[in-house]
Amino acid sequence: MCSVRGKSILKSILPALLGDPDNPTKENIVEMETKSLRDSRDLLEKVGIDDAYQFILDNPHPRLWRLLAEAALERLDLEVAEKAFVRCQDYQGIKFVKKMAKLDTETIKSAEVAAYFQRYDEAEKMYLDMDRWDLAVDLRMKLGDWFRVVQLVKWGGGGDDVLLEKAWNAIGDYYCDRQKWSNAIQYYVEGRNEDRIAECYYMLEDYDGLEKFLEQLPDNHKLLKKIGEMFASIGMCEQAVSAFIKANEMKSAVDSCITLNQWDLAVKLAKQYKYVEIDGLLAKYASHLMEKNHILDAIELYRKANHFVDAAKLLFKLAKDVAQSRTNPMCAKKLYVLGGLLIENYHDLMKETATPSPAKNTKKTETSSALAGLLEEDQINSVDSMVIDNAWRGAEAFHFYLLAQRQLYEGRSDAALRTAMQLRDYDDIINPIDAHSLLALVACANKAFSVCSKSFIKLESLESLTDEVKQQYEDLSLEIFTRHSPKDGRSNMMECTTCGSTIPDWSVACPSCDSKFSACIVSGKTLMEYQFWMCGVCKHRAYEEEISSYSNCPFCHSPL
Repeated sequence: MCSVRGKSILKSILPALLGDPDNPTKENIVEMETKSLRDSRDLLEKVGIDDAYQFILDNPHPRLWRLLAEAALERLDLEVAEKAFVRCQDYQGIKFVKKMAKLDTETIKSAEVAAYFQRYDEAEKMYLDMDRWDLAVDLRMKLGDWFRVVQLVKWGGGGDDVLLEKAWNAIGDYYCDRQKWSNAIQYYVEGRNEDRIAECYYMLEDYDGLEKFLEQLPDNHKLLKKIGEMFASIGMCEQAVSAFIKANEMKSAVDSCITLNQWDLAVKLAKQYKYVEIDGLLAKYASHLMEKNHILDAIELYRKANHFVDAAKLLFKLAKDVAQSRTNPMCAKKLYVLGGLLIENYHDLMKETATPSPAKNTKKTETSSALAGLLEEDQINSVDSMVIDNAWRGAEAFHFYLLAQRQLYEGRSDAALRTAMQLRDYDDIINPIDAHSLLALVACANKAFSVCSKSFIKLESLESLTDEVKQQYEDLSLEIFTRHSPKDGRSNMMECTTCGSTIPDWSVACPSCDSKFSACIVSGKTLMEYQFWMCGVCKHRAYEEEISSYSNCPFCHSPL
């Protein structure tokens, strides 16, 4: 018996020897063989299988029978091995013994036994010594050691391409399982596994590599549609369309453009491949945006789809609403200018899409293209025709309206009068009250009382004015014209270039020959000379000395 002190010492050193008793580790576990197991092992090593068999028969235990089966397999004693596996109820062992019994040579049996006991290198060496590389390859394939399979096939397989591709793909799968996509691509390329190559590029987000891979595929390849869907899922519309077209999937190409809101490309494809449903889809989507009051989105939709006239009509409607509010004339002008630019885009599109007859001379080609574009424009409906013909009227109205006010505030009342005279042709766009009030003001400042009188008459005749406002205009006109006769007191005159008659320099038309004159967009002066500057975008004119200090067109703001 231990003393009390001995017990306390033992209790103190046990944790250091065994560690935490509640959480033992593998190092704390010691395997100890029983006496019968040691005796059986000694008998097998020193005496033989027969005596060991008798001993185990007298002292049966599944572990002893397994020991006997393994020893019998090592000695290729299949009969005893089978009996031992039966005794320990090892079905897999029994199947293995039966397989061994069907083999021809002892060397192959020894190699199979070595593989059974997980001595794979030894088994492989035996197979190779017998010049049975096929069995060595099968062994490594069962183990999933595909790197070794590649080595064996290259060394002694006679270049079996099918087996090599299988090995390369298996190695690629190995790297894919570990999400090492770039490594996997290398082996999939060797294994010609195009499906997995595309998938790896997609997982790597290497879309440039995927696009290059797409270019290498032949037309109508089964993988093209899948790649197109990959590009469409990440918003790369052009690449998706390229894949779908290569796969002869025209509907999918158009649908992807619609889904990604690339209507210009969708319309182009629809016209090229006779896809008649695109206009209906475009109109439906535009109506949906209009119902939600997303007018700007609808305009952008039409613009991207190259439906410039429809986009311009919406812009003109929006500009008209702003103009009627009479709060922001600059915004109204900008909207009208944008609409006019869209109509110019429409003209350019008509010229590009026209198909004139072949011509040797470039100038002739351009002329025939322009004529073909004009002929195509003639076929549109009357509403669109009015929009196209009057594309710049709204912008002109607010341009001269703003220019006249700017000149008036700068103290250049004579220039303001010449500019304001242009507004008489635009009272359908600018509120007549604003236009004629401004004209009456600048005319009075320039002693052009005839013009001022006509403006007051126009104001007093407007039905939209209340009686109180009309009375105010009458009182103001009475006060002015009791002091001044309704005659023009200005002496600045100019000569009509058509008939030679003398007219005031603020005239916009000649009363003698009914000729109408254009106005300089910089100063508002009447253009009476044949040499002038013209904007290449909006086609509006100005005196060369007036425009020389500008870097942008003062009307459409395009760079000069």
